[in-house]
Amino acid sequence: MRVLVTGASGMLGRATAHALLARGDEVTVLQRRPAGLPCREVLGDVADPGAVQRAAAGQDAVLHLAAKVDVVGPWPEYARANVVGTRTVVGACRAAGVPRLVHVSSPSVAHAGAALTGVGAEPADPAAARGNYAQSKALAERLALAADSPALAVLAVRPHLVWGPGDTQLVERIVTRARAGRLPVLGTGAALIDTTYVDNAATALVAAVYSAAHGEALVVSNGEPRPVAEVLARLCAAAGVPGPRRHLPFPVAWAAGAVVEGVWTATGRRSTPPLTRFLAEQLATAHWFDQRRTREALRWRPEVPLDEGFARLAAWYATP
Repeated sequence: MRVLVTGASGMLGRATAHALLARGDEVTVLQRRPAGLPCREVLGDVADPGAVQRAAAGQDAVLHLAAKVDVVGPWPEYARANVVGTRTVVGACRAAGVPRLVHVSSPSVAHAGAALTGVGAEPADPAAARGNYAQSKALAERLALAADSPALAVLAVRPHLVWGPGDTQLVERIVTRARAGRLPVLGTGAALIDTTYVDNAATALVAAVYSAAHGEALVVSNGEPRPVAEVLARLCAAAGVPGPRRHLPFPVAWAAGAVVEGVWTATGRRSTPPLTRFLAEQLATAHWFDQRRTREALRWRPEVPLDEGFARLAAWYATP
């Protein structure tokens, strides 16, 4: 197939492009800076109709990963990248007659702060989602799924907490704080959380491109819930840094996150804050998902168990 991948400069986008190329697919990638992949590249902003239309022309499917993924920043930046960008991709698919769109979303679009235990892909709720990223992704997912039609089959896929070698979003931030002695366990650390090793997330997205499923959202994870304290400790051990040694009560962490957010907003800081309310909720409440519908619809199962993923991460850190 001829597949356009937006956002291929990120860890998951790059892994997915490689997985498609390994199948023999003809891949085009669209992002703002060169990704260095052995395929056709179109450089441009995902919110630029001209760039997206050039990239989408002649494609059999579009895999839309490009997004602003962060915990800080003004709403207009999230709205442009995630909402306007998705609208632009949908419009380009329609104009070019692309028959399939896989929109990469996030479980945070349906997370209102309470624990999620064994649930499926509940409806995206922009009003209840926490923070600019989750709210913008909830709006984007709704927009994408509203475009599902006989002419354009749209499927939303929500990979959950993707990590692996070279990860700058989750692993690097955890390791950096652990190395500095600033990584506590929030609450008891017993809350069960799902995560997804990057190779599994990539093969799930490839399966979504080839799947007949459409008009719905699917959560993707390894399907191996582990206590959050164990996940943090294993990631730190893989990187060769001390794991968290102290606990911080969730109410204290949540209040501290609110204060930090206020300081970052008031001062206009663009660096990643040490704590936010959303991060406190993510690290102190359970969130794991029923994978039966996902595996049935995609005819997919994760190939890399978590323990093997931790071993691969350790090997990557050990490589000079």
